[in-house]
Amino acid sequence: MSTTRKPAAKPQRKTGVREAAAQATRDAILKAATKVFARYGYDGGSVEKISKAAKSYDRMIYYYFGSKEGLFIAVLEGIYRRMDEAEAALDLDTSRPVEALTAVIHFVLGYYRKNPEFVTLLNTENLHKGRHIAKSLRASEYSSRAVTIVRELLASGASQGLFRTDLAARDVYLLIAATGYFYTSNRHTLTTFLGEPLETPEAVAHWEDFIVETVLRTVRADENENTEPTPPHEELTWQKSQPAQSRARSSSRT
Repeated sequence: MSTTRKPAAKPQRKTGVREAAAQATRDAILKAATKVFARYGYDGGSVEKISKAAKSYDRMIYYYFGSKEGLFIAVLEGIYRRMDEAEAALDLDTSRPVEALTAVIHFVLGYYRKNPEFVTLLNTENLHKGRHIAKSLRASEYSSRAVTIVRELLASGASQGLFRTDLAARDVYLLIAATGYFYTSNRHTLTTFLGEPLETPEAVAHWEDFIVETVLRTVRADENENTEPTPPHEELTWQKSQPAQSRARSSSRT
């Protein structure tokens, strides 16, 4: 009796493998887009440049993100998410609000300095008046943690009589973010304008100390204002090391 041999079944590719490959492609596109948009801006960051940098194809960008704008929004969400995750990893003791708030300040200023693409991409989006990030459904999620952290620290400090009770967490966070962001985004032009290098370790450390002092003076309770005055910041070591002409140029503007 003869039997008919059935052809061997083709091995099925596991769904998990496909999903992993798809995620890898998507991640590669996002990583490439972050660099391309940071270098060329939104208008100059073409789909072709991004697909080439990602070693992918234009059609994959449209497949995963729908459009160039959809990809740019995903890039913005990504940089916000990474900062949010870094903030979440901070080990803060809310029972020691002064030390914890100081740590938050150092974190924010340090994050901007260590992640220049974050600042560059936000500058690009602000040139477009925020019209892309306004279409994001997730952006507000990534700002809530930062403000919540500051709110908790202010509440702890107020309950201990250390901080004022009339402060809005949003205002304090904006004060920290603004001072760190402006210094980083304008460091090159300010170096020329002020005649002082702003990227040296000494200059950066001085600025962070000044911002810590500024924020703590802003939030502290009135009864704590009669502490010993902090030495003036006029002529610090890092400034003394600069040529006299540069220092004179700076002081002449004050």
